[in-house]
This record gives sequence, structure tokens and C-alpha cells, in this order.
Amino acid sequence: MPTTKLAKKSARRPRAAKPHPNIARIPEIIGRLDDAYGIPDWRPHRDAVSELVLTILSQNTSDSNSGRAFARLIERFPTWDSVIEAPLPQLIEAIQPGGLAPTKAPRIQAALRDVRERAGGFDLSFLAGLPLEDAREWLRGIHGVGPKTVACVLMFALGRPAMPVDTHVFRVAGRLALIPARAGKAAMTAEKAHAVLEAAVPPDGFYAFHIGMIKHGRRTCLAQRPRCPACVLLDLCPSAVKFHPELRGTARVRQSG
Repeated sequence: MPTTKLAKKSARRPRAAKPHPNIARIPEIIGRLDDAYGIPDWRPHRDAVSELVLTILSQNTSDSNSGRAFARLIERFPTWDSVIEAPLPQLIEAIQPGGLAPTKAPRIQAALRDVRERAGGFDLSFLAGLPLEDAREWLRGIHGVGPKTVACVLMFALGRPAMPVDTHVFRVAGRLALIPARAGKAAMTAEKAHAVLEAAVPPDGFYAFHIGMIKHGRRTCLAQRPRCPACVLLDLCPSAVKFHPELRGTARVRQSG
């Protein structure tokens, strides 16, 4: 049976979305954020297991709350072995300031058990010498660990080029069209955005990009009422007029793209 024009048309693969011009301007975006908020110093914050635990505690809460929960955890249980062996109610009480303690406490214990069993202890410094993808896969093998936690451990503890995508990075990157609205047929998610941004950002700019986007999201590109007129990226932002229609047609916005 001859193929109809309709069948031929339906068999065609959909064209891939054309990258937004801002992708090519990521180094410029990093430079503007550095000028606005200061150049961050990329150095290890703490050891890898501490970073792992702190990242779990930081989920769905503020930095101050997760920091208080981590400090209380270390004060009550001074070794990781003692965290693993702690009665669950006591561990939940210790990390209560971080929120969602009944969920996070068993998750922390399970992650620490995995680390101890697989590494023979709690020293993960060997990951710094592995190929990046091997180190990433090793961390992904820990119970309950996802892309953001892996990236935080790699970047903040081991100085490796990985891209943590938190709520601020995800929001600002989306508004700047650095990540597409959809990934295939599904909506883009923060989890999927890790790979997209790691492919787009120069490796030596990962830390500055991450920190600059967080600061920008907290101070200017707010979730509900972004301060677009004061934004150092206004002329690059295709989303500004959605929040501030009065900016449409102004000189700064017309330069976009």
C-alpha cells in the first residue's frame, strides 16, 4: 500500500528545540553576577560525608535551619558510627530544627550505613582521584542520594566540576531560558536540569555560576515578586515582561537575544 502524505508527515521526527541565545552568553552571565555579588572562592567546605549529611538535612528548609540541625546532630552524636546506632527517636529530636526529621533521620542512617559498608569507613577522599563520572556513580549508589546531593558532595567537598541545582538555580535558569521548559514530552525538572546545565556551563565556571545564581535568586530574581527593574541581567531575560509589563519596549529589554 502506498504511503500517504499524512503518514509520511506523522513519521517525521519532531525538530529539537533551538537553544536560546543566552546559552552562548553564560560566561557573560557569570561575569555580571560576579560583579553584582562578588567573586566566590571555590574551596572545600567540609569533608564529603559531612557534606552528604548536611545536604540531606538541607532539603526543603533554609540554610540556617539545616545548619542548626547539623550542629545539634554533631553535638549529640560526635561520630558517624554513633549516628548510625542512635535510637531513631533521639536522632529525630536532634535534627528537628531542619524540618521533616522523621523522614530525614532514617535516610541519614541508611546513607551512612551504605558509606561505611562500601568504603570501609567514612573517608571518601578517594573520590577526588576518580574520573568524574565514576565518582558520580559511586555516590549515586548511596541509599536515597539523588543528583543534587551528588553534585553538592562533588563540588563543595571534593572541588569537582558538578552542578547542584536547587530551587533558586532552577528558577533563575528557567527564567533566563538556559534550560528548556520541557525535556522531551515531560516538563523540565530540577533533577533533569543538572545534566542540561552541566553541559552548558564551562567547567571552570560551575562554582561561580551556582553561587551567583543562588544569590541572584535570593536577592533579585525572587519567586513571587522578582525585582526585574534592578536586575543586572534584565537585557538578557525573556521573562521580565511577564512580571513587569511596564518594561515592554524599553531600551534594556529590547536588547534581549
